[in-house]
Amino acid sequence: MSDFAAPSATARRQATDRLAALATPPGALGRLGDIAVWLAACQGQVPPQPLDSVRLVIFAGDHGVAGHGVSAFPPAITGAMVRTFLVGKAGVSALAAAHGVAVRVLDIGVAEGFSDLDAGSREALTAYKIREGSGAIHLEDALTADQTEAALAAGAAVAAEEIAAGAQLLISGDMGIGNTTPAAAMVAAGLGLPGAAVVGRGTGISEEALQHKASVVDAALARVADRAADPVQTLTALGSADLAATTGYLLAAARAGVPVLLDGLMSVACALTADRIEPGAASWYAAGHRSTEPAQSLALDKLGLEPLLDLGLRLGEGSGAVAAVALVRSAIALLRDVALLAELD
Repeated sequence: MSDFAAPSATARRQATDRLAALATPPGALGRLGDIAVWLAACQGQVPPQPLDSVRLVIFAGDHGVAGHGVSAFPPAITGAMVRTFLVGKAGVSALAAAHGVAVRVLDIGVAEGFSDLDAGSREALTAYKIREGSGAIHLEDALTADQTEAALAAGAAVAAEEIAAGAQLLISGDMGIGNTTPAAAMVAAGLGLPGAAVVGRGTGISEEALQHKASVVDAALARVADRAADPVQTLTALGSADLAATTGYLLAAARAGVPVLLDGLMSVACALTADRIEPGAASWYAAGHRSTEPAQSLALDKLGLEPLLDLGLRLGEGSGAVAAVALVRSAIALLRDVALLAELD
């Protein structure tokens, strides 16, 4: 049984009533009205409070499968991009600055030690590191059982820290070359689908590589067999340290009653897994955007989530969710500040 409550049904009803009473044509606010009602239910308050503190955590890790022809880029890019986040020059960094979103990057499973960084930066970056790289899932388990539990606990601890810092809305981001392969495998395991149904082009692989990627996922699923029916076993066998930590982060947010705006495939695969671990967790999640990865749309359909944006984005990093923050804030403003029909002269 889940140990967290669902968003407030009372606040949802009150917010729905307020939305219907606004001085706007019925249904005119579309998805903005829906997201405003969801935020009110999550906050347990009508109208909802403005979002002054939105916080993004980027979980970084390497994946053994990246060395087996499933990615257009070499694994060394993971560490290089982590350094780019640290200096605030990545794509998501620009979006976060534009939308007032705090960004934190954590090395959960990157295959290097960042010895070039100063001691303080390195300690902050690697405070929750589980291992250097995760296993190639078609050949071996991604993690040991103990590492999976440690990663879940790490993600939960990070969520608690962000909530203690005042987070009203959390976002999870990702960085890890090859990470769409284990994430797609996690979705395949959760939905009982073959590799061909879930794999996408990631950072831009060829048609031949796409077919190979599907065969890698199928081999991983066949290797794992019935273990895929268990969501924690799925993380151990098919996930990675960073994906397990993201799952722990999402679970902890739901337990604490803090809403999460999901990003692309990685965060949605972890949200699906979180909801498999504790059914009902997904009531605390909204979808920021639709990525180009088939597995993400399949998982969103299973979770009953409709994305706010559909821009063809495949950057990762949390970028699509950060871009959607402006819409979430707009939705709140409408439900808070538009006059009621009863107030018109």
